[in-house]
Amino acid sequence: MSNTATIKERKRWTKSDEKRLGSLVRHNTPAIVIGLMLGRTSVAVKSKANEPGVSMRLDNQSRYRRRKK
Repeated sequence: MSNTATIKERKRWTKSDEKRLGSLVRHNTPAIVIGLMLGRTSVAVKSKANEPGVSMRLDNQSRYRRRKK
């Protein structure tokens, strides 16, 4: 019996996933939250957001990390 690890296939981005990603990015949703909503990792979300046509701001997590005055 061999101990071979199975390689997990990547989940392809559908048109509806891309539309939802764009909508969530426009609403300034953090990458980790988008990943949970789409069933993907935050790295996958950031990678897709760096493609032409979608822009993700780096400061998009500020509303979840509010500081007390």
